[in-house]
This record gives sequence, C-alpha cells and structure tokens, in this order.
Amino acid sequence: MSAAGFIAPKLTFALEQLQSTQPQGRSRFASQFLDIAHEAGLTAPMIFGDVQKSTYIVEAIGGGCAFLDYDNDGWMDIFMVCGTRLAGAPPGATNRLYKNNRNGTFSDVTEKAGLHHVGWGNGVCVGDYNNDGYDDLFCTYFGQNRLFRNNGNGTFTDVTKDAGLIEKGTRFGTGCTFIDYNRDGFLDLFVSNYVEMDLEHAPKPSVQSPTCSYEGLPVLCGPRGLKPGYHSLYRNNGDGTFTDVSKEAGIADVRGSYGLTAVAADFDEDGWPDIYVAGDSTPSLLFLNNHDGTFKEDALSRGVAVSGEGRENSGMGVGVGDYMLEGHVDIFKTHFQREPNGLYRNSGKGDFDDVTTPSGIIKEQRFVGWGAGIVDLDNDGYPDIFMVAGNIYPELEKIFPQLPYRNPRMIFRNLRDGRFEELIDEAGPGMAAKYSSRGCAFGDFDNDGDLDVVIVNVNDPPSLLRNDSPVQNHWLKVKLVGTKSNRSAIGARVVAHYGKKAQAQNLMSQSSYLSCNDPRLHFGLGEEIKADIEIFWPNGLHESFKGIAADQLVTIKEGLGITATAKFDSSQISK
Repeated sequence: MSAAGFIAPKLTFALEQLQSTQPQGRSRFASQFLDIAHEAGLTAPMIFGDVQKSTYIVEAIGGGCAFLDYDNDGWMDIFMVCGTRLAGAPPGATNRLYKNNRNGTFSDVTEKAGLHHVGWGNGVCVGDYNNDGYDDLFCTYFGQNRLFRNNGNGTFTDVTKDAGLIEKGTRFGTGCTFIDYNRDGFLDLFVSNYVEMDLEHAPKPSVQSPTCSYEGLPVLCGPRGLKPGYHSLYRNNGDGTFTDVSKEAGIADVRGSYGLTAVAADFDEDGWPDIYVAGDSTPSLLFLNNHDGTFKEDALSRGVAVSGEGRENSGMGVGVGDYMLEGHVDIFKTHFQREPNGLYRNSGKGDFDDVTTPSGIIKEQRFVGWGAGIVDLDNDGYPDIFMVAGNIYPELEKIFPQLPYRNPRMIFRNLRDGRFEELIDEAGPGMAAKYSSRGCAFGDFDNDGDLDVVIVNVNDPPSLLRNDSPVQNHWLKVKLVGTKSNRSAIGARVVAHYGKKAQAQNLMSQSSYLSCNDPRLHFGLGEEIKADIEIFWPNGLHESFKGIAADQLVTIKEGLGITATAKFDSSQISK
C-alpha cells in the first residue's frame, strides 16, 4: 500500500476523476451475490489492530483466507487468518477453521483441529508438502511463520521447528506459496517479506515526516521510510524438512521491494514454475525459473515491475487468469487509492503489456484494492475480475468523507472484446455492502457449479458471498492429482478448449491477497456442452482429454486419466 510513504496529491484535485463510469442499458449481470456468512456460521470477527486508529503498519495489512478440503470429503472448508492488537489479543482472536456441513452451514472446528494460534497473522498458502494425500497449511506472521501439518484425522500439528523453518529474529512474513521449483515431486516453499521493523523502535505517526502523515494528518508510518524485507526460498528435502536455499537460488540477492502477495505459475510456458511478487510502493518482482535450481528476476524487462508509464504502484493483491481466452495467463494487480489497478496481458512467453487503459480498468481509482481474481463468475465462458477494497486509515474518513474506510466490492464484467465494465449494485446486495476488506478466496462451497467468494473483513466477521444465478450456463471443474508430480499438482497448467475458445488456468497455492482458492479449477463454458482439456503437469507430462461433458467435476490422475466424475447435487442446500 502506498500508505504514508506515498506523497499523494491534495484533495483539491477533481474528485470526479475517481468516479467509476458504468455504461447504461447493458444486459443484467446473471450472477447475484448474497452475503450469508452469519446464517452459515461464520460469525467470529477477524481481529487486526485497533478499531479507531492504526499506530503501526503491522495493524493495517490484514490477512488472507483459503478454501480447502482438509478432510477430503469433497466439500470446501474455510480457513481464516487472524491478527491481534497492540494492547493484547482480545478473546476469540485466533485463526479459524470452519468445516463445511454440506447443508449451507459451517462448524468452527479450530480448537478441535489444533489450529488455535494468536499473533500478527498475515498470509496462508495450501499444499500437500509431504505427499500424504492431505492438504497442509503454511501461515505467515509478523514474528514467526507456522507450518501446520494435516494429520489426516481432522487435526493439525505445528511442525515448524521439526521442519527446519524457525527463523532467527523478527521477520515480517506476508506472501507465501508452495512451489515445486526443481520438479522433484516435492513442494518447496517461497516466502515474501514486507519490511524490517520491531515495534519497540518503530517510528510513530507524525505530521513532521512525509512517510508518517497523509493529507496533513499523522498516520502509521510506511512502508516507505522503512527497510524492505528480503525474500526466502526453502527446498523440500523429501523427509518432512526444508533447507533455506535463498542464496543459492538467487532469491536473497534481490532486495529493495516491499513484498506482499506471492503467486507461482508458469508465466512463460516453458514447463517450469515462476514466481511473481506484488511490490508495495516499489517495483513488483518476477522470478523466472532457470531450470537449474536458480531464478532470474526480470520483471522490469518483462513489463510487470511498474506501470506502463513507469510508476511504482502499490501492489497488494494478484489475480491470475486468461481474460482474453488466448491460452495464456494474465495478471491483475490491485493498488492504492488514486492509482489505477493494473491489468497485464501475457504474450505467452512471459512478456506482458500494460492494458489498464484500453481495458477500462483505469476508470476505478477510488479505493485501496486488496484481494482479487480473474474468475468466471457467471459461467459465460469469459473470465471477469473481482476485487475487494478497504482503506488503511480508520481515522481519515472523519476529516475526508470522500475517502471512506469501508468500501463496496467490485466486479469488472468481461465485455468479450478486451474491455470491462464495473458492477457493484447490479451484482447483488453482497457486493454493495461496505467493509474494510483484505483477503478473499474463490470456490464453490455449496457444490452447485458456480464460484462463491469468502472475504476477510478487518475487525468484523467474514463475508461469504453465495453466487446465485438463474441463467443455466454450463461449466466444468477439474481436480488434479499428481503421481510423479507433487500430489497437489500445484504448478500444473490446464487449457480448456470449448467452442472456438481456449482458456488457461494454473493451479496455484496462493493468489488474490495472501489467500488460496478452491483447488478444483473451474471453467465457465457458456452454451457449450463439452470441452477438450490439455494438462501440462508440473513434472513435464502433457496429456489431452477430448469431449468431456459439461456440468460435472472430473478427477484426473497424472498418467492414469480420468479416475472419477461427479454430478453435483446441491438440492440439500437451502437458498
């Protein structure tokens, strides 16, 4: 976030420049989103700092969330990352695991699962690091990160120390992603770090410092003015332990960026996973895999370090998807208020063009953007863009009502010609509701064939936006199971061919803002009733499957083909 370090123009500029323009007379957006979190049992507030003001930046960045099937019952459960407060953790301040009851509700099983943990939580990534068939959790913290091993019986064990992941000193872990960077079949781990600081000596709000004030008001300091953190890569040794290979891999030498969300995907389509890190008020980073255990940082020459105008925007969240249906994954990156969020179109070789202006995304600059995704919300076969927002200064709105702390959610509807139109109220009451949000994750929690959204709200209970659509567009879900590749199949690239379209997706351990989506890849198909699927497995195997019928989940095991299919029956879900 640009936070206090961004010397923003005064509020005397034309505020109408920040107003989104929404075309009139368009057809109604099919999907409508209703927040059912309270009825579903997601009622515990997610604590992050003081409610009235933030003294330090650690209070402001919030946390992520995840859809995962921790008990392998075929229904998406929810994990939420929680923070704390400077004065001490209030009752109930802990991470939360919610078990899906398969009837539209969830049960809080945090204590039973052994996941109660208090601290300055930030990010989460999901993956089966020990290939035992159960997804594990890695959480980043200001302090000490945590690896929670799934025991396969509904419980987790903190194995951070045994895994060799204890860090010396206090680090500010934010983004994380499991990644099999050396293609040995075991998931390695990348962690981005934000700033170097300790609360005892950290600077406090002051109008005397340009990095500790905003619009003439004293606010939290940073990130500018603080020393950037350095990033880490841990190699999986295959025996439940990890070794820090940051220096050998060329990761430790890359300094100078305030790292937030980290995503791993094969952006240049050479069969090896790369890493993209959103940089806050600094250039974002693209680590290209050299196939020999090392990486080359090349974001600037590849077009995704800064904006097309050369501006160092405040990168927070990252959405990855194929909005142009070219068979290549593009990048959407969320930024601070008064900065357009960035949309970058991939050539297929890992070279990107900034298309923020011609796409129409540039029109929305009112809010501080966080979690986001390039996802097909109405199953019409054309991925849309979803984004949540929330200011970082609770005290600002009292003086400047034009800069509210709580904001609505936004959908940028794909117009099928490279352009988008912004929707808020048109997409249902769950979109217009205002919160200061951070992470969000996309998944089909009710198994009805469309994508729902879970959202982290700062010092409020989460939101669970159920996707309701009367239009019966078709869809296809693909669940991948690695055999020679890592069991989670993280790093796989899948291309769905339907009609004359080709849509690419990568199976990732983190995206959005410090969050993780449903691992079942979801393709809207529009009117098409079948699709051909190409899979590029993490270990290099390429497989093709022809004429797969729509409106079902197919499970594909590496080298073994389609091993299961499922037609969803959500009739028991009350709507």
